[in-house]
This record gives sequence, C-alpha cells and structure tokens, in this order.
Amino acid sequence: MKFHIVDVFAETRYSGNQLAVFVCSRVPPEAEMQLIAREINFSESAFILPQKDEAEGWPVRIFTPLHEVDFAGHPTLGAAHVIQRELIKAAVPKLTLRLKVGPIPVEFSPGIGDPLWMEQVAPTFGKTLPAGPLAAMLGLPAEAIDESWPVQEVSTGLPHIMVPLRSLEFLRRAKVDRDGYFRFIEKTWAKNILVFCLQGRTASHAVSVRMFADYLGIAEDPATGSGNGCLAGYLVKHRCLGTPSISLVAGQGHEIGRPSLLFLQAVAAGEAIRIRVGGKVMDIASGTWQSG
Repeated sequence: MKFHIVDVFAETRYSGNQLAVFVCSRVPPEAEMQLIAREINFSESAFILPQKDEAEGWPVRIFTPLHEVDFAGHPTLGAAHVIQRELIKAAVPKLTLRLKVGPIPVEFSPGIGDPLWMEQVAPTFGKTLPAGPLAAMLGLPAEAIDESWPVQEVSTGLPHIMVPLRSLEFLRRAKVDRDGYFRFIEKTWAKNILVFCLQGRTASHAVSVRMFADYLGIAEDPATGSGNGCLAGYLVKHRCLGTPSISLVAGQGHEIGRPSLLFLQAVAAGEAIRIRVGGKVMDIASGTWQSG
C-alpha cells in the first residue's frame, strides 16, 4: 500500500493533528487495519478503499490505535486531500467520502493552501451530566465548570461530552485522572471529553478547546474535527454567543505542542442545525507500506 502522512488543521508543517492515509488496492482485513493504526499510533489512521461508487463517493475507514470509529474530522479532511492530489490528480471543487456514519461532502477552497471544509451530519443532543464528578476527574475545582450552560453529550457521528469552563486558566490546568475517567464513562454514551472556554489563546481564536479520549487510545488529541463540530452545534443550540449562527476560529493542541486551528460554522433554522468544519492540510511524507 502507498501511504501519506499529513498534518491536518495545521498552519505550518509539524503542527495540527498527524494523520496516516493508506491508499489500498485491495480491502485489507479489519484486524490488519487495526494493527497498522496501532503501529502508526497517531490519533487516527485512514484507509481509502478501492470500491469507489460514482453516486456515493470514496469509501474510507478510520481507526484509532484501539478502535474503529464511524466518523472523525481530521481523517475526513486528510483523506479528501490525498484523494484529490494522488488519485484524482486534478483540482475539483468538491468530493464525497463514504464513511460508516454516511456520506460526508468535502469542499475545496480555490486557493492553494486554503482550508478544506466538511459538512457534518446534523447533531444529536444526548443527556446532560452532573458537573461535579467531571470537575474532579479533570483535577479542577467545582467552580471551574461554567454552569451558564449544561455539561452535555453531543454527536455529529462521534459522541463527545461538552464541558464548558470559566477561563483559559482552568482549561490549561485540566489533567485527567485516568482511573476516574474510565469509571465515569462506564455509564455514558459519549466516551470523549471536550473541554472549552470562550477565551482565545490568541486574538484570532474565539474559543479554546482540549479533548481527552483514553477509551480510543488518545490521551489528548491535538485537533478534533468531530468534537469541534459537536461544539459548534452546542454553541448554536444553547445560544452561548447570543446568536443562532456562528462563524469562528477554535484553537486546540497548544498544551501538547501541536497548535491547531479549526474553522467552525453553524446555523440553526428551527430545530435543524447545519455544521461545517474547516482546516488546512500540510503534506509531510509518503512511502510504501510493507504488508504481510
């Protein structure tokens, strides 16, 4: 198999979220894809399969080091980038990936190096959860949780728990108690913990984010497209910024040395919420994977 390493949601090389994209001439056994993802040990690895369908798009499967997932954001953008550059080999305005969550359209900006945009499935809002146990699990005092808005499970294909914090200081101090985390998620639909605050690390950021997912083999994620899509829907649903639509920049990954920029758009029309997440993709390396 040919493989490509790219950085997604990156402003420069060696920032953003690392991704390995494999171009498969055959459909590898599921167990082999999982072992490869564990060997690479990035947050996710993506496998572009050969059964392209003109109507439904390019089939892609996504694996973390421990599990396959129905959807993830940076593998969606990274795989679309590789498909355009290495398989189509021509500029196209849009293509569709066929993921387990369903078809996900990806749009290409006209300029070289401009963001790619994916439209995520409509958000599902799950249970609200008690703030106290989450604060303790994050090593924070109870007052760190901003009770203006709920702690809530949200999914646009991969469920996350939205945890609003009062300040950037609390966000930086968060440190997951791993044993407490696994006890907590025994009874939750969502296994990923996304903490955020409405303060930016720089003047260009409107919101700052961190995401923890030991269940998936990801202690902390540098950039989470799926989670930020959930966040965009949450911000609109609860009118956290006072409007039924948002267009803003989220910063993530700074605490682990992988600064990332994610562009978030969401619009509410009645009960429906449309979500788009964008980011840049940087080419890093390519080669041949020796299978079997």
